[in-house]
Amino acid sequence: MALFLSFLFLLLSSSSSASDSACDSCLHQSKAAHFSKVSALSAGACGYGSLALGLSGGHLAAGVPSLYKEGAGCGACFKIRCKNPTLCSSAGTRVTLTDLNHNNKTDFVLSSRAFMAMANKGMGQKILKLGIVHVEYKRIPCQYKNQNLAVRVEESSRKPNYLAIKLLYQGGQTEVVAMDVAQVGSSNWNFMSRKHGAVWETSGVPNGALQFRFVVTAGFDGKWIWANAVLPADWKTGVVYDSGVQITDIAKEGCSTCGESRWR
Repeated sequence: MALFLSFLFLLLSSSSSASDSACDSCLHQSKAAHFSKVSALSAGACGYGSLALGLSGGHLAAGVPSLYKEGAGCGACFKIRCKNPTLCSSAGTRVTLTDLNHNNKTDFVLSSRAFMAMANKGMGQKILKLGIVHVEYKRIPCQYKNQNLAVRVEESSRKPNYLAIKLLYQGGQTEVVAMDVAQVGSSNWNFMSRKHGAVWETSGVPNGALQFRFVVTAGFDGKWIWANAVLPADWKTGVVYDSGVQITDIAKEGCSTCGESRWR
């Protein structure tokens, strides 16, 4: 516990040492490939399953470990465009990270729908045939209109000894790095650990209705987010519950090239 509290102190106080070169988003140069079937990404390491299709209309991406961040990067949103001016649109497309890319030749593997969305009108099939393209990308805030952060109770949950939940529709430009659960109205918080991807678990399940608190990091800054009444006392597996809150924080990154300076 002492080690965990020390980590939180460093996280929440780190903004005082932020670099003067902090950006809302850094612009990165890399390559991207594509999967032929979107199901390959919806069944990815983040654990979203078919719910991934509701995150960005099937514009999904697998990211390298530095983007996946051992699951903390699940649900992150990026704007990506290919650099072939003949085939590709300067606007690019938006994607949501739902899987881990093990191929170190590209930073991203996209769903074919997202890959084709980078193309100029009528050029979708031509860019698809290339297989791999040079791209530039930046992280952007996720926006879910009229949608709060949601919690899905996983089927493996068993009262009163085990609870596993999946975080959905996480807004802003943040990462959830810690999570606790307590009975509504109680200050006796139980620590949750990341099982994999966007799924968190605990074997210390309080009785009654449940509340959650999260530590989110947005680049150099970190803070607590409180969801005071999320799961009813009779919570059920397979059900998605509204947290009543949404995350809107925007990251600050230290980088030499800010995305907003070259790509609006």
